[in-house]
Amino acid sequence: MSDSLQRKNVVVLGSTGSIGESSLKVARDIPELMNVIGLAANRSVESLASQIDEFDIKQACLFEPTGLDDLSKRVGSDVTLHTGEEGLVELATLPEADLVLIAIVGVAGLRPALAAIEAGKDIAVASKEILVMAGEAVMTAAREKGVRVLPVDSEHNAIFQCLEDRSSADVSRLILTASGGPFREFPADQLANVTKAQALKHPTWEMGQKITIDSATLFNKGLEMIEARWLFDIEMARVDVIIHPQSIVHSMVEFIDSSVLAQLSTTDMCFPIQYAVTWPERVPNTLPPLDFAELARLDFEAPRWDDFPALTLAKEAGTAGGTLPAIMNAANEVAVSAFLSEKIAFPKIWETVAKTMEKHDTLSHPSLEEIINADVEARTIATELIA
Repeated sequence: MSDSLQRKNVVVLGSTGSIGESSLKVARDIPELMNVIGLAANRSVESLASQIDEFDIKQACLFEPTGLDDLSKRVGSDVTLHTGEEGLVELATLPEADLVLIAIVGVAGLRPALAAIEAGKDIAVASKEILVMAGEAVMTAAREKGVRVLPVDSEHNAIFQCLEDRSSADVSRLILTASGGPFREFPADQLANVTKAQALKHPTWEMGQKITIDSATLFNKGLEMIEARWLFDIEMARVDVIIHPQSIVHSMVEFIDSSVLAQLSTTDMCFPIQYAVTWPERVPNTLPPLDFAELARLDFEAPRWDDFPALTLAKEAGTAGGTLPAIMNAANEVAVSAFLSEKIAFPKIWETVAKTMEKHDTLSHPSLEEIINADVEARTIATELIA
């Protein structure tokens, strides 16, 4: 470990979700390098209060204001509490913060991300929507401010490690690995009969309901393709997907000389989170190493593009750019919610997304306001289609 590696002051937005909790595990593992100074949660008063107490937090945000009085009573007067989007922005721009880790699901993380960049903070992104909806705006702002956008998704973090700041001109393909979800070998003609319980049974990861359904439809991988396009400044034609059910190879980079670099580790989100915090250094931790003899084999197979149209829709949205990725993302959120409420069948998720995208006139180089308007438009159209 380099002597130059300094302790970073980190704000975690979305601290009570699965990524947020993994981030705090990392902070417990490497306290000499990761000092958590701000936490934000949606509505989990009890969990947030416990985290505030454990990490001696002085600045926190509860997005939903209804629980603010309860939280205030639990944490005492020496903690400054914020709420709503403005509260997230306050935390994201704390003067003493070095890194803002954004693990908020949905559009709510977008303004805090841009505010953090504007304030000169590096951001670690675990929220797909930020780069799917506004990748062009976020990466342009980061370049102008000279700050880093560090990927926390295991796939993008793997690519980040393989690239090691090489130019995209050296890259033939970015190859995102996908577990294939619970329906990797499921007969196509039976997908209409898929139940909510079946779709929520992911073979590899323990995740929230929305992202688990996205993994089952492969929309999760589609969103990641668009993320990769912006994160690594590469066109969609050079972003590929391969099914890898063991989820040990987290992604690969094929270079123009046809050599391939891959990043492997056991399936634990603490690995990519730690690397985002300690980058460009690597440090020891308590996470388990790989046992290759026990693994025995690693399998790869082509995705079923025709049976799972999410990948094709994502490729279309990412290639078109502008407001179309925001339309796709929002329509998918509405459709997933409808499926989880058992209002629509499983294939209706991508059918709703496809029809919503067809109804939209894409705007190029949109402003933040135009992106948010597109998000609202897509939700309206998708809701009407489902009704």
